Amino acid sequence: MLQNIQQFYGKKLGAIDGHIGHVKDFYFDDQVWTIRYLVADTGPWLAGRLVLLPSHAFAAGAFERAEAADNDILRVNLTRSQIEQSPSIDLHRPISRQYEEAYHRYYRWPFYWKGGDDHLTTEALQEETLPQPGEDPHLRSTQAVTGYRVQATDGPAGSVTGLMIHGRDWRIREVIIKAAPEIANEEIFLLPENVDRIGYEEATVYINLAQNDIRQLVGGPTVST
Repeated sequence: MLQNIQQFYGKKLGAIDGHIGHVKDFYFDDQVWTIRYLVADTGPWLAGRLVLLPSHAFAAGAFERAEAADNDILRVNLTRSQIEQSPSIDLHRPISRQYEEAYHRYYRWPFYWKGGDDHLTTEALQEETLPQPGEDPHLRSTQAVTGYRVQATDGPAGSVTGLMIHGRDWRIREVIIKAAPEIANEEIFLLPENVDRIGYEEATVYINLAQNDIRQLVGGPTVST
């Protein structure tokens, strides 16, 4: 089941032993289009504190259950004490691989970037080597990317309005864009394969489709060039 990630911003978060705050953001890997972390705002419990929660912290189907009409809480398989003692994060700075390693070591979770097993043994923790300082984890904020301009191969195509994710594997399956007026007056769903790259300094998503390609997706007339 695909769900718009916008539905989860602000949703309450519950640990095993009580409430811990609400969903503030998500970080996704822009190379494989997979959500790596949920960003939890723990106020007012831990005022001013933000923590990362990876997929390992949620039971299968947690996102689907959180969207049920009688359930407005997303459940986390951690205690409040575990979350309180986890490494702090500063979202004003990029998430480094060194921080990710410290975070995964704290929870004894696998290093996804090395194809880790489901749980880290003491031996595995000792054998893992530190990442290189310049290694880029390619983690980007879903909140930040929403609103980025979309650039087709031959001109403006619109802007990003949302991301459709699969609640069980945390993969982004579709990118929702509001098409430019000269193309179509509606939202269009593109595949991650349609994205060539994301220019963060330019706040632009570059796609490998022309404007006429997008018109065809919505059944509109093509324009001669």
